[in-house]
Amino acid sequence: MISPELKLSLPSTEDLPCSDDTPVDNEDQNLLPNLLLFVLIGIWSDRMDWYFGVDMAVYHTTGISPKVPVVPDGFLSLGVERRKGGKSRRSYAVWEENEVVPILALEMVSHKPGGEYDDKMSIYAGLGVLYYIIYNPEFWRRDRHQPFEVYKLIDGQYRQQIGEPYWMPEVRLGIGRSGQVIGGIEQEILVWYDESGNVYPLPDAAAGQMREELRVERQRAEVQQQRAERLAEYLRSQGIDPDNLPES
Repeated sequence: MISPELKLSLPSTEDLPCSDDTPVDNEDQNLLPNLLLFVLIGIWSDRMDWYFGVDMAVYHTTGISPKVPVVPDGFLSLGVERRKGGKSRRSYAVWEENEVVPILALEMVSHKPGGEYDDKMSIYAGLGVLYYIIYNPEFWRRDRHQPFEVYKLIDGQYRQQIGEPYWMPEVRLGIGRSGQVIGGIEQEILVWYDESGNVYPLPDAAAGQMREELRVERQRAEVQQQRAERLAEYLRSQGIDPDNLPES
């Protein structure tokens, strides 16, 4: 627990960045956590005491600075409001959530390793995240790990767990991989399981809609990046260094 004096000095989520602005390497880094979220909305529709964040900054006081977040690809917190104060969250600050730490964090490994097996694991352990899941379907041989790994925090250390799907009694859900048809495309995704080992299904129409929304977002980001590159080229042609512009 943090002291009342420190809590008063901590910044509000209204003043903190909502992510680390690091672009995803592929669409699955957005698609798969969002699919987990969508299924939760269905199976926990009568519960208002949980929150699942996707690519959202998690601010805490166990790191080098409360202004330096960790940004999981997905995370689940229990015992918090679905919509904080009736509004959507921009980010998740532990000190604004009655000290509720995410119970689960998900990281998806891409072609550029991001410290999933060391730095981030250490951060989540220090924060007290009970379950840490690493999904690495493409580069697990390169990293000398398994494609799907579940770690549980035991006595302050993460211990790899055995079995898939893996049942998490504290969450009352299992998690694992499954081949599904998403938007007309068959692929492996992460899914929730019930206690009997049955997959909680995802309506294909909703998955297709989500994929289309992600495609539009990706195109919009590409257009913005192209505009920024053209502006930088123009500034350089005028003898202006775009990386050293004067502050307004």
